[in-house]
Amino acid sequence: WNASTDNVGVTGYEIYRGGTLVTTVTGTTHTDTGLSSNTAYTYTVRARDAAGNRSADSNSASATTSDGPGGGGNKVLGYFVQWGVYQRGYHVKNIDTSGSAAKMTHINYAFANTTGGRCTIGDSFADYEKSYSAAESVDGVADTWDQPLRGNFNQLRKLKKKYPNLKILFSIGGWTWSGGFTQAAANPTAFAESCYQMVEDPRWADVFDGIDIDWEYPNACGLTCDTSGFASFKNVMQAVRARFGQNNLVTAAITADGTNGGKIDAADYGGAAQYVDWYNVMTYDFFGAWAAQGPTAPHSPLTSYTGIPIAGFYSDNAIQKLKSKNIPASKLLLGIGFYGRGWTGVTQATPGGTATGPAPGTYEPGNEDYKVLKTRCPSTGTVAGTAYAFCGNQWWSYDTPATIGGKMTYSKNQGLGGAFFWELSGDTSNGELITALKNGLG
Repeated sequence: WNASTDNVGVTGYEIYRGGTLVTTVTGTTHTDTGLSSNTAYTYTVRARDAAGNRSADSNSASATTSDGPGGGGNKVLGYFVQWGVYQRGYHVKNIDTSGSAAKMTHINYAFANTTGGRCTIGDSFADYEKSYSAAESVDGVADTWDQPLRGNFNQLRKLKKKYPNLKILFSIGGWTWSGGFTQAAANPTAFAESCYQMVEDPRWADVFDGIDIDWEYPNACGLTCDTSGFASFKNVMQAVRARFGQNNLVTAAITADGTNGGKIDAADYGGAAQYVDWYNVMTYDFFGAWAAQGPTAPHSPLTSYTGIPIAGFYSDNAIQKLKSKNIPASKLLLGIGFYGRGWTGVTQATPGGTATGPAPGTYEPGNEDYKVLKTRCPSTGTVAGTAYAFCGNQWWSYDTPATIGGKMTYSKNQGLGGAFFWELSGDTSNGELITALKNGLG
């Protein structure tokens, strides 16, 4: 709804369902949950001021829920990062021992590079050369010096043998390695052919069930800027689908910038949707300590809230924007971060405080795994469907099992295809977050 025109004294809005007060919110959106299937509901809103005075009822809005409980898909997809085998000490075996493999439907293996507008192996040692001992191996069998395939690819092969229904996609690009997509867009057919040859290399063709394109970002700026035009993403995805055919999965990780004229509007995601099995919508990293002085804000808000630093920078706005481009809800997966983003030099416990810079992180300033933050800086509050934590002079935001449960309810109510997360090594050793994700989707 629109904000009250007399908004000086307005402190919140009361949401009524069929004349019954449901909740009071400070923003101008509300996601209703716990509804019956195939049922019509009518809503009205009233503004309220600090003295408790209420406006007249707004005009009513009606909607009918879909048939069946939730109506959403239950894809549970997680990224496995090749560099996790180094400093992080996270190996394919950990996907099994944490209980995560049993709860996942898909794994995205990140990343291959886009050198010269072609798909190229990014780290051959981690991918297929590293030798695994019996203790580190999925099946307890050590690698030998003369076997044709070692590294993560061989461990993924062993994981698939143990979990035959698990599908694995090779992800191309990502934040660091998206630079070559500009050249790829100049010759999509050649790019698609190079990707097919890499993913379907005879040494590991059985490991992968498809390809995931992580272009950050078509016709917009990420680490570098691309100006290949509105149609470039659609053209690349069309070529990739044509080469990989219908028997392979073809997906893409895409921006969640749903602002008017923002990154979603910059490329033809609607037109490209016909060529993908689904989109992984990166509904995280909206805010972080790259804005060193703040204001502090949750990096993965589900909804808007009073004081949000950039209007429209929240997950639901991205999902609704993509739906408005005629992308089926079932082709959208909601993104969850298994990490937090934080600031230091903060004195305000609630969102919107000033800071002096990024909080210290194990691998990167302003970034820390959930498994560390849950005990080092436990959640002290929630905002916009996600959690935040204030400890000492640090302020962090991250998702917890409880907030993930809420987001999975949203995914089901929106009829989305499920959810995905970045990335496996951020979870606890017993897979606390992925358990919440799986249980939430059912």
